[in-house]
Amino acid sequence: MSTQIVLVRHGETDWNRVKRIQGHLDIGLSATGRDQAQRLAVHLSERVRQGMRIDAIYSSDLARARETAQPLAHALGQTIVLTAALRERMYGAFQGYDPEQIRVRFPTEYVAWQSHDPQFSPTGGESQQAFYDRVTAALVGLAQRHAGQRIVAVAHGGVLDCAYRYANRMTLAAPRAHPLLNASVNVLDFDANGARVVRWADIEHLETSADDGFGDRVDPRVV
Repeated sequence: MSTQIVLVRHGETDWNRVKRIQGHLDIGLSATGRDQAQRLAVHLSERVRQGMRIDAIYSSDLARARETAQPLAHALGQTIVLTAALRERMYGAFQGYDPEQIRVRFPTEYVAWQSHDPQFSPTGGESQQAFYDRVTAALVGLAQRHAGQRIVAVAHGGVLDCAYRYANRMTLAAPRAHPLLNASVNVLDFDANGARVVRWADIEHLETSADDGFGDRVDPRVV
């Protein structure tokens, strides 16, 4: 029996625009992000009125995800279930800086970061491998808990990246060619054999959306 997870990246923050790493820092949405959250709520609640069922709404407990989930939860009369397991990667000492600042302040660690070594972790941070293991365990756990249902999970760009790689059996070191868009709708079906992507990077409900690091030299999993 499969479970469908509608995975949503949080709306835009001011830090997204300048590529400043947020990690576990509790940054709220920008005015654009709040508008995106409202548009997301209208879009998905309209789908519900047309017959699509949403059985539960989960969210990372960080403000930017909570604020994205709240309008949808209000529109559907549901309660958000908050979970730290859906947080962005913990970037430790890198948090609060943009990539150029990291290059200057932490030159040795910057080189290791840019190598995309899954075992590398910034000082006080989480390796990509540990992050991936946390996220995939959380998503599989939600799928098992809601077997045969459809749920929404509002999270972060790095979480979306992990989900996409899990579904497509991509290695963590493989270059990214899939976008991670603010307030995008990304649909995956989970079953006993793993997961598959049904729809990715759907932003038909938005006027604009951004993707940190896509197509440049910076770690493509930066959020």
